[in-house]
Amino acid sequence: MSNIILRRANSQDAERLAHIGAATFLETYVELIEGNAMVSHCTHQHSPAVYAKYLADPACSVWLAEYAATGAPVGYAVNCPPDLPIPIEPGDVELKRIYVLSRFHGSGTGPRLIEAAVEDARQRGAPRLLLGTYEDNQRAIAFYRKNGFELAGTRRFQVGDKVFDDIVLAQRL
Repeated sequence: MSNIILRRANSQDAERLAHIGAATFLETYVELIEGNAMVSHCTHQHSPAVYAKYLADPACSVWLAEYAATGAPVGYAVNCPPDLPIPIEPGDVELKRIYVLSRFHGSGTGPRLIEAAVEDARQRGAPRLLLGTYEDNQRAIAFYRKNGFELAGTRRFQVGDKVFDDIVLAQRL
């Protein structure tokens, strides 16, 4: 969609990423996670400091999708070295975060972010691009499968007192 600009994020984008990170996480999991746990998770895991670390780490790549008319963030993606409880192949890359505001689902923004992440992993010479997602997030799983990802394992993901079962998907590059 021509009204969405996709660009590599830079060191000045930590706050923008924190806002879109918290907004999309809240939007995605509002019905599953208790309110105080959600606020705490977003405060700690989607703080500007978290994104500043990603942006400062040369092993991480970060993209920001923005609405062209206003420059407001609508989505993002983060590639980093893997931190997953499955056997890791040397050089694997993890698509640690990829989210798009739901009103922009179907706009082509998600596929563009996936394409950027896959191309980045290929340029690094990675054998696989990995990601984890909530096992009941059928829309996301269908999107990942459509983009060539297959089941590679499982993990547990905790927010507050609630533990979620996630699946780990991989795309062979």
